[in-house]
Amino acid sequence: MTTIKAITALDGRYAGLTHELAEIFSEYGLIRHRVQVELEWLKFIISDLKLVQSDGLDLGAHDLETIDKILTNFDVADAEQIKSIERKTNHDVKAVEYFIKDKLDKGGLSPIKEWVHFACTSDDINNTAYALMLKKGKELATDLLNLAIEKMEEKAMAYKSVPMMSRTHGQPATPTTVGKEFVNFAWRIRQESLFLEEKQVQAKINGATGNYNAHWFVFPEIDWIAASSRFITQHLNLAPILFTTQINPNSSLSQVLHSLVRAAAILIDFDRDMWGYISLGYFKQQIKEGETGSSTMPHKINPIDFENSEGNMGLAISMMEHLAVKLQKSRFQRDLSDSTVLRSLGSVFGYFSIGVKNSLKGLAKLDLNTQALADDLDANQELLAEPFQTAMRVFGEENPYERLKDLTRGHKIGKKELQTFVDGLEKVPPAFKERMGQLTPATYVGLAEKLVDTYFNTKV
Repeated sequence: MTTIKAITALDGRYAGLTHELAEIFSEYGLIRHRVQVELEWLKFIISDLKLVQSDGLDLGAHDLETIDKILTNFDVADAEQIKSIERKTNHDVKAVEYFIKDKLDKGGLSPIKEWVHFACTSDDINNTAYALMLKKGKELATDLLNLAIEKMEEKAMAYKSVPMMSRTHGQPATPTTVGKEFVNFAWRIRQESLFLEEKQVQAKINGATGNYNAHWFVFPEIDWIAASSRFITQHLNLAPILFTTQINPNSSLSQVLHSLVRAAAILIDFDRDMWGYISLGYFKQQIKEGETGSSTMPHKINPIDFENSEGNMGLAISMMEHLAVKLQKSRFQRDLSDSTVLRSLGSVFGYFSIGVKNSLKGLAKLDLNTQALADDLDANQELLAEPFQTAMRVFGEENPYERLKDLTRGHKIGKKELQTFVDGLEKVPPAFKERMGQLTPATYVGLAEKLVDTYFNTKV
């Protein structure tokens, strides 16, 4: 299939932005991870539990290498062979089991083939396969978020001293600096990045209803709770979950997705602010030779990257919210509705990846228009009503808020009107009046610069 015939944008228009996810979340990726889990479990019961040895077999390192090669040599043709088997079995995990048994036959290990899938239910294999996939997806998403943080931090440092008029409710408000606004976003995203980096992905391998029934029946002398925990941690580098039905309750998956929902929401907020600042003229967009902004208006350079990011992040959020809630629900000890939903896990990471990458693309095109920022600040002298009325309160002037409200609300004033107002104050000391007269919207930025420095100084 060529990308031009793809049904979804993930594998079509945006294939170049999602190609690294294919090895993880495609049907091939899922099958390969199932094969990995089955083989690791087989090796575990051979080398750790020594169960196969009790059958009178003498397995050595060479035989374990033969088992390993089934995975290391696994390719698309092998996955197609498993799909062919599935068409007969009508069971995807059983097809993997038969594939491995056939490989063992051909590798001279027929005596151990019935140990494949020992005491497992299908979801023992599936939930661990998806856990491995989720872990890889989480790491890729975290890397993208860390790249976004890095680029925002670069802007924060470059623009930490550049004053900018804020807008609360869309109206002119107390000034900030451009760098401080970038730090706000970097800090917010970093909270989710840190959570994702520390969050362990859980998996279970405990049988048909989570009680190790078959395991214990045939080998009651083994501490199966400890054994399965050891397998999950040491062989798969995941976190064990002991209290389950037939299926993993997906607590860690839900927590990862909810963190990604928050990260996506923050990036949408960022996209919209960048879009708005471009509209206000605070940022110019770099021109790329040959690009067209509008089919009829040649002058336009549209902020399409931020718009694209916002749209794809919206899709990601809707899917992540559904998966995070749905996958914690199962009738009694198991129903199959989770299985079809889990198959869309790759789409979640696909839309999220597209969203981050396009936001970064848009960010890379921005050039700050310092003149537009300065003009906006200069044109809004009424921004100084806040510090002036605050000072008047301190020095005992009567009705400070109301007097500034009468002077500034609903109409523009200039520097001359403000200076006349300051000169008429009766209780403010002359030295402080001089300080008020020297204040401008561009210098009224509070501790914005210090907060940028504080962010970097306290960053772990």
